[in-house]
Amino acid sequence: MKTTEIKEQVLSGKYDALIEDLYADPSLLDYQKQRYVAALDKYQTLFGDDEVSIYSAAGRSEISGNHTDHQHGCVLAGSINLDAIGIVSKQDHVIKVISDDFDIKPIDLNDLDKKENEIGTSEALIRGVVSKLKELGYNVGGFKAFITSDVLMGAGLSSSAAFESIIGTIIDGLYNDMKIDMVTIAKVGQYAENVYFGKPCGLMDQCACAVGGLISIDFKDTSNPIVNSVNVDFSKYDHSLCIVDTKGSHADLTDAYGAVPQEMKEVAHYFGKEVLREVDEDEFYANIANLRTALNNDRAILRAIHFFNENRRVNTCVERLNKDDFEGFKTLIQESGNSSYKFLQNVYADFDYKNQAVSLGLAMSEMILKDHGVCRVHGGGFAGTIQAFVENGYVETYKEEIEKVMSEHKECPEKRMAQKTLAKEIITDLHGTEEYNKALKITEALFSGDIASLSESELKDALSGVQTETITEEMNIVDMLVNTKILSSKREAREFINNGSISINGEKINTTDMLVNKEKALYNKYIVVRRGKKKYYLVIFN
Repeated sequence: MKTTEIKEQVLSGKYDALIEDLYADPSLLDYQKQRYVAALDKYQTLFGDDEVSIYSAAGRSEISGNHTDHQHGCVLAGSINLDAIGIVSKQDHVIKVISDDFDIKPIDLNDLDKKENEIGTSEALIRGVVSKLKELGYNVGGFKAFITSDVLMGAGLSSSAAFESIIGTIIDGLYNDMKIDMVTIAKVGQYAENVYFGKPCGLMDQCACAVGGLISIDFKDTSNPIVNSVNVDFSKYDHSLCIVDTKGSHADLTDAYGAVPQEMKEVAHYFGKEVLREVDEDEFYANIANLRTALNNDRAILRAIHFFNENRRVNTCVERLNKDDFEGFKTLIQESGNSSYKFLQNVYADFDYKNQAVSLGLAMSEMILKDHGVCRVHGGGFAGTIQAFVENGYVETYKEEIEKVMSEHKECPEKRMAQKTLAKEIITDLHGTEEYNKALKITEALFSGDIASLSESELKDALSGVQTETITEEMNIVDMLVNTKILSSKREAREFINNGSISINGEKINTTDMLVNKEKALYNKYIVVRRGKKKYYLVIFN
């Protein structure tokens, strides 16, 4: 069917029942109809009024099993009604995808080898998915598509896994008659993300996005995880699963995320094991004192305590749901949240303790919900989203109240003004008006990115105390970031650049091919690197 005909049928209401069934919320019907029509319009503008198919891949929500999968533990996860949708038609030899505002480079099916310059890109994910499907003996072929997604990037809802899943499902639908099982689609997505994209993720995200519904996953054998559907009709419990974006920044959180599996593995290594799933829990508790001496890291021990309890809690959650004990299930969700807060400690980064959006979101959720629901940190933690199970009749109240809290800092500029006024008075009293004006100029330059407006002396003052490294010759931006220890690996450097998280002398870098040389240096000497929103580094040419 052509795009024009499908649009007419969507608007006429022909697919209303299907849309309501797909998104499980009648209030979303009008929004989703307009969303599909807009996507069809966009495809038609890009490619013409073709015969097309429509595909969907949902985001996911981890419900229980917070940071257990990387220790070969168990997870309870479910797909959500935020999804990626693709308007697709066949073509020969080439895959051409335009995703929202991103014009992804065409992928030639005659060249599916991994490309080092594609690490951290959508091109890598597409090429990796298709390559693995071909390797597994499935039919592959070209297509052109417009893909749009409601799955929030950086919010712990697995936007990348949803993208991988929709690419795999498109290939399945166009060339394999929908005969590829969804766990295989998930494994293919993980392969693409691990090998081609360069991110060492587990399989939870892909399984939840690809399989759909509510599933339990046991990662004891990571090469062949056990995936089971949990056939529970949530509608009978009169509760909604709400995901709250706390607006916290994910910038510079790589180390915080990485420390969780690293510290858990340190505990496992004490017992001669690779991961905590292999460690005897009784033996662990019997050796707490020895662990404290050997590791000199109480947090690692607390995180191990979380793993043992959380891993056991996943199966209990499934049991409660299978017995229709929803109140017992809610109690476990609350226990999971408390464990993440107290033992796992992934609600805020220790190096940025003043910014605790997740902590605040959880605290306010408890105050707003009272007996009307439960909440917990969602996904990797430290920033992003929280999860709440809320009585249906209280959802609008919760939504209204929590949105007030989480957006208040943006809606109350007078508070910022008061802070600025106080700062002016203090600096002027202590150091005089000239020093205040100098400090203000430096602050505004750093905030706006107008680094070049600073004199050499002001630049030195602005960056006194930041990590300073030296280089002696021209080099590629990726090599420079790694050689100066601003980032730990080329993969990580490419990922930061591709995500728009690296600025050089106030200008955001969007290519991994850039050469860093004296011509790009301020005063032929200084390279000011900003990583994320807050971390600055000074690189000096010797």
